[in-house]
Amino acid sequence: MEERTGWHVYYADVCIGWIAARAGVPRESDQWAWYCGFYPGAAQHTERDGTGVDFEQARARFEGAWGNLAEILTEANLQEWRDQRDWTERKYAMWARGEKLPSQRPSSLMRCPCGATFDSQQPDESYSHRQHIYAAQKRDGISR
Repeated sequence: MEERTGWHVYYADVCIGWIAARAGVPRESDQWAWYCGFYPGAAQHTERDGTGVDFEQARARFEGAWGNLAEILTEANLQEWRDQRDWTERKYAMWARGEKLPSQRPSSLMRCPCGATFDSQQPDESYSHRQHIYAAQKRDGISR
C-alpha cells in the first residue's frame, strides 16, 4: 500500500489550510491537492482549493490563494478561529474526565406560561406558577 504525504499549513497558530498528495487518482492527473481557508473566522466563500502536478506547483498555488485571503483578514478573524479551537479543546477534556457540558446537565429550571423562569425543586418558587401551568395544559389538551 502506498503511503501518502500531506501537511497542515499554519499562519502563527491558526491552521489556514493544507497541501497533500492525492490518493486514488490516475497517474495522468494532478497528484497534489491544496486547500486554503479556515472556519470559523474567514468569511464564507473566501476559501480556495485546487491541484498541482507536483508539490511545488500545489504550494505555489496555495501561496497565491493565501496572499489573496491574507489581504482581507483581520486579527478578529484569526481570534474567532482560536476561540473555537480552545473551546473544542476544553470540551474534549471535559468529556475525557467524564464530565458533561452545562447544556447536557439536567436542570430543574422551568419556564412558566406567564414568562417567568423558576426552579421546580424550590416549592416557594414553583407553587405560585401551578395555576398558570394547569391552565396552559388544559388549553393545549394535555392531561396529566
